[in-house]
Formats: sequence, structure tokens, C-alpha cells
Amino acid sequence: MKFQVFKKSSFLGVRHLQCFLLFLAMVIAFSMRVNISMAIVSMTDTTQENSFAWSLQIQSVILSSFSWGYVVLQIPAGELATRFGGMILITTCIGVNSIVTLLIPTGAYYGGWPILCLCRTLQGLSQGFLFPTVHHLIGKWVPLEEKGRLGSFIYTGAQLGTALQLIAAGFIADSWGWPAIFYVTGILGTIWTIAYLFLGSASPRSSKIISDDERTFIESSLGHLGKDQKKLSTPWKSVLTSLPFYALMMAQCGHIWGLWTLMTEIPSYMKRVLGMDIQSSGVLSALPYITMFLLSFPVGYASDFILKKKWVSVTVCRKLFNSLGLYGPAIALLGLSYVPSGDLMLAVILMIIVVGLNAGHYTGFLLVHIDMAPNFAGTLMGICNFVSNVISILAPLIAGALIKDEADPYEWRKVFYLSSAVYIFTNTFFVIFGTSERQTWNDVQVKTNEENHTTDTKP
Repeated sequence: MKFQVFKKSSFLGVRHLQCFLLFLAMVIAFSMRVNISMAIVSMTDTTQENSFAWSLQIQSVILSSFSWGYVVLQIPAGELATRFGGMILITTCIGVNSIVTLLIPTGAYYGGWPILCLCRTLQGLSQGFLFPTVHHLIGKWVPLEEKGRLGSFIYTGAQLGTALQLIAAGFIADSWGWPAIFYVTGILGTIWTIAYLFLGSASPRSSKIISDDERTFIESSLGHLGKDQKKLSTPWKSVLTSLPFYALMMAQCGHIWGLWTLMTEIPSYMKRVLGMDIQSSGVLSALPYITMFLLSFPVGYASDFILKKKWVSVTVCRKLFNSLGLYGPAIALLGLSYVPSGDLMLAVILMIIVVGLNAGHYTGFLLVHIDMAPNFAGTLMGICNFVSNVISILAPLIAGALIKDEADPYEWRKVFYLSSAVYIFTNTFFVIFGTSERQTWNDVQVKTNEENHTTDTKP
């Protein structure tokens, strides 16, 4: 894949507005995704009004119910985005989540935990559209020259949304009660949905507010200039027999395994082994995600700068930053497993490093779906996200099976060793077999909206 430089239409344009709206969508979506983990603490505090006497088993079911729905629509979402565009799906995703979030307090009060689980499952189902659709929209809106920094900026909304929710939820609950946690995020999501209906667009071609110069700049960079919107038929056989695609999937699974192990197991490690309950401090819990968010900006700009200077190919650049995002945490995780008991400062620093270095994946594998096959970026992301989210369910279960005594540092080292090994193996597989070269199966026979005859599309 060659990296060409096109003349910019403007420093700020409609493409930047679209990216900012998608960034806010990620912030809001992840705020609604994690708000239950903070709210349930107040919801089950029997010393407060409107609390529920739910057992730990019921709480675990509630916390996991989002995932039940989330994995279901990953692959269909990618296909729907490819066929019908991303605007309607991202609007549906945030809109449905916002409505359901606003209904959660009433549903929990009158229907108990089963209705709460139903609400969380519905949120998971609609958020199944999120990543495939955002990936599809990035492929339509972000020029090659800006893909690193703008793509990173959009996806860091996930970390910022998580961090802000961890910090703010406790204060909101203390001031206005736990229902306010859901009302605040639900109202923000509703405002975003209305704004996106007026300002958002599925592509530069369909935008009513973009200038001709900016539209030409984006379409020239992406190879879409002068082309009508197409109804694409996914080349499933070619995709599922592509070794570079499996290398990409491997990298995504490795990242998710490590990150979910950290998110689900580190709090217990800090409490049982190091004697500190990290969950008691929202700010401390948010620090790794804030670090990951902040590191994404130099990572994104560095990636674009390297490609602009043509120091390395796109493939090599993606592998370099992906190695930072997987090899880096693997090494830091080994260091964390040997932190002496009582050395909380060192433990927190290493934990921040472990999570923060994951920012390398923003300009690593996360952009390769678009590099390899921009016509099917949403579908590829849907497949990879489906498989990797199955991994996210298995990772903490395997960690729990390995740990017999939560207070024994040696038991925890087995978990950290395994996660490091997964990081190293999956990234090595990606480095050897992965590529950002445009795949031949990206050029498919399609039908235009205006004509019934078939024609080749060349990106």
C-alpha cells in the first residue's frame, strides 16, 4: 500500500466535525457501558434509600448481561454498515442506548434485577453496531494522511468515557442519588443523537454541508473520486481464507485478552496481594485510562509523521506501533508481578504503564481493517470484534481457574505470565503474517444504485 500526499483542503473541515461527533459517540457509549459498575455499588448499599438487597451472584449476572447482547450483532452490523451506510446505525446505537439508560431506574424499581438485565442486554445489542459502524465511517471520512491521528482520536473516546464515568459516578450518586448516574448519561446521549441527525453524514458524497474542495480532497486520498455509492457483496470465501486477515484477528484477540485480564483482575490483585482496594478510588481507577487517552495523541501524530516522511511503509509503521501496544504491556506486566508487597507506588506506576502502552494499538491493528479492505472495513471489524469479545469472556474465567489462593503472589504470576505470553505470541504472529497492503478481494463486482449492470470498483 503506497502512502500518497494530497493537498489539504483546510486545517479544519467537515471531516473534523464528523470525527469529533464520532469521538463523542465513543465517550457517551462507553460511559453508558460502564456506568452500571459504579452505580451498582450505591444501588446495593442498604443504608441508602431506593437500594436493592441483591446477592453477589445476582450482581455478577447484572454486570455480565451487557455482554450477552453485545456479541450478537457484531458481524451483522458490519454487513449492514457496508450495505446501507454508517449514519443510520450509529444513530440507532446511541439513540437506543440513551432511551434504555433513561428507563433503567424506573425498570429496576418496578421490575427488579430481571428488568435491569433486560435493559443491559438491549444496550449490548445496540452497541454491537458501535465499532463496525465507526470503522466503516472512518473508512469513508478520514484521508490517508490523517488516519493515524484522527482514527486514534475517535477511538480514545472509549478510554475517556470510561475514565470520566469512573471519576464522576461517585460524585453524582452522592449528590443526587444513583438514578442520576443513568439520567445524566441518558440525557447526554439524547443530545448527541439529535445533533448527529442534523450534522452527521454517511460519507462526503452525501454530506450537504461539505465544500467541493474538501470532498474532492477526501475522495482523492481514499480513491473514491467520481465514484457512485455501491451496494457491495462481501467476498466471504476470500476473507475467510486470507492469512493476513487471521493475523489481524490474532492481534486484536491478543490485545483484548490482555486488556480484559487487566480490567477484571488487577483490582483484586491490588487488594488481595498489595493490600489496597483500587475500586474504592474512582480517580485512581481512572488513571490508566486517562494515560492511555493522553498517549494516543503523540502515537497518532508520530504515525502520520513517519508515513508523511516515507521513512517506512504503511505495513511496517502499523507493526511498529502495534508492537509498542502489545510487547510493551507484556514486559511491564512481568514487572508488575514481582512488585514487593507494600510498594503501592511502584505497583500503580507499573499498572499505568501496562494499560497506557496499549495506546499503540490505535495506530496498529486497529487501522489495518481499513488499510486491507476499505470497502469491507466494517465487516472485518465486526468479525474480529465478535471473536475478540468471546475472548474477553474467556480471559477472566481462565484467570479465575488459575488462581487458587488470591493472597498468594505466585498464583497471580501465572495469570500475568499467561497474559504476557498471549501478548507476545499474537503480536509476533501479526508481525510475521500481517499486512496493510490493499487486498485483491477488496475489488469486487458490485451493482450501482443507478444501474443494474455490474462493474468493478477500484479504490
